[in-house]
Amino acid sequence: MKSTSKILSSCRNSQFFNPNSQTQAHPFRVLVSARFIRNTHMAFRFPSSGFYQSKPNGIGGFSNGRGIYIVSRVLSTAVETRVNENSFERIYVQGNNGGTNVKPLVVERIDKDENMVAEEGSRIEVDGGVGVGDGGGDVNLRNLEGLIEPKVVVEESEVEKEAWRLLREAVVYYCGSPVGTVAANDPGDKQPLNYDQVFIRDFVPSALAFLLKGEGEIVRNFLLHTLQLQSWEKTVDCYSPGQGLMPASFKVRTVPLEENKYEEVLDPDFGESAIGRVAPVDSGLWWIILLRAYGKLTGDYALQERVDVQTGLKMILNLCLTDGFDMFPSLLVTDGSCMIDRRMGIHGHPLEIQALFYSALRCSREMLAVNDGSKNLVRAINNRLSALSFHIREYYWVDMKKINEIYRYKTEEYSMDATNKFNIYPEQIPSWLMDWIPEEGGYMMGNLQPAHMDFRFFTLGNLWSIVSSLGTPRQNTAMLNLIEAKWDDLVGHMPLKICYPAFEFEEWRIITGSDPKNTPWSYHNGGSWPTLLWQFTLACMKMGRFELAQKAVDLAEKRLPVDHWPEYYDTQTGRFIGKQARHFQTWTVAGFLASKLLLQNPEMASMLFWEEDYELLEICVCALSKSGRKKCSRFAAKSQILV
Repeated sequence: MKSTSKILSSCRNSQFFNPNSQTQAHPFRVLVSARFIRNTHMAFRFPSSGFYQSKPNGIGGFSNGRGIYIVSRVLSTAVETRVNENSFERIYVQGNNGGTNVKPLVVERIDKDENMVAEEGSRIEVDGGVGVGDGGGDVNLRNLEGLIEPKVVVEESEVEKEAWRLLREAVVYYCGSPVGTVAANDPGDKQPLNYDQVFIRDFVPSALAFLLKGEGEIVRNFLLHTLQLQSWEKTVDCYSPGQGLMPASFKVRTVPLEENKYEEVLDPDFGESAIGRVAPVDSGLWWIILLRAYGKLTGDYALQERVDVQTGLKMILNLCLTDGFDMFPSLLVTDGSCMIDRRMGIHGHPLEIQALFYSALRCSREMLAVNDGSKNLVRAINNRLSALSFHIREYYWVDMKKINEIYRYKTEEYSMDATNKFNIYPEQIPSWLMDWIPEEGGYMMGNLQPAHMDFRFFTLGNLWSIVSSLGTPRQNTAMLNLIEAKWDDLVGHMPLKICYPAFEFEEWRIITGSDPKNTPWSYHNGGSWPTLLWQFTLACMKMGRFELAQKAVDLAEKRLPVDHWPEYYDTQTGRFIGKQARHFQTWTVAGFLASKLLLQNPEMASMLFWEEDYELLEICVCALSKSGRKKCSRFAAKSQILV
């Protein structure tokens, strides 16, 4: 048992063992007062019936527990403030009656007029259909008589019912309230290791499934409790990490105090117990993304505006935006710091982290309260977004044209106008790539460093580049074209390959250190991970490729329940259950459910992705320089990043 000084949150009550307990006073041991926690749980509590009522900032509405919302009135005010005209910076604030940062629940259309206040018509959805609201605060259902139209209700299949049962059984309770889901709930697992913990990364698909179902309490609790665990004392050998670090996971532990009295504590893991002792870079990024999704899907924007949430958000951003020795706008990280949590040759600037970083920055720009204290941070976010989008679009993109360009690179170039800026040797182009990439497709390569290009296809990074519009519209279309053209390689019998191709033979021995778990076409070395299904579904829906998403979901629905919802699949086509895969893996279950709900609710799915932001492309940090030596590489770039 770890020392109690390391545990941030605790509560004492003999009723804590009862998962149905409605206890609302849960005092923290450190930093958090009892009054704070009481307000936290009462601010947005969902009764057990599944109904809830909430009026965030004057917007009335409720859910019937099946993902169908009633919204009374939506007001949207768009205000553009130019902080510095010379730097092309833009700060966008959405407010209501003076700028309290309220976002609309339903947006049909936004006219691009800086001084316009657009009042959307009221929209009401109930089990019977759609009607028009009275524009007031609360909705009076008696006034809807005669306005209700029939609506098709999608009945859950037996597979979905089983999945929901498994997901609910995986829920973890802390002080009587749900706070997350365990990574896996395999009854046959004799050594659960850390699979019995709540991972920030793993909980995201579970959170989306609950939110799309109309159940937000568990997500709100998760966001607030993980926030209280932020930035702890040590990782390895008493070394302190940067302030703002989010834990990889946490576990609810029960500690006996006196006779018949117990204490529940949250014990976080920042990597000091992990295999390889690597701190998670992506946890804080996923937390920010989930915070935005919670507000979008519930309308509870008051959570984002809380002082503690705003403070935690700024701490993560400051950690990510800290100046260092790196010359690139991409985030420099070590191996094992993301979903691929073992040695797989992704140290440096892996695409997965850059795509999540870009998404988190776009989320933060929406949620940050703009004031004198945050003005500089917003400016830094805008500049980083602009530089990062250009860098990834220009230098990570691979298609036949780009490969042919690399094939003819000259090396040892020294000038501001160099074509081969990173001194890439053409011999690095792998032989498999020449015939593999289709004429009409392309993708973002896995990594880019001086004299090194990792040409592997990493699925999560490419899918999230589509979702966040890190890629251009043309590039996003080409990425899905490639997946469709190489369906047998990237999907096969189970969606989706985490990366392609796998390291084999001597390459596997050198790069993975002969990792027995990452053998060729297994685990993170080319294994198939069903949890990637929800991100693939979201990317397809954004690009209007519903049939491609449905094809993958149908494939998973046939196999997953038969195979007991495994963590991952092995072999080149994903035919075998992973040799060390846990059964009843929670994010496998949740990824499937989230995919089904996204396809059934395209209007809610549209709240989770971003469209191209052309204003961002106008921002150029080089315009801020007073030195005549600095020359922007954009003018020397050959690709058209605006396409």
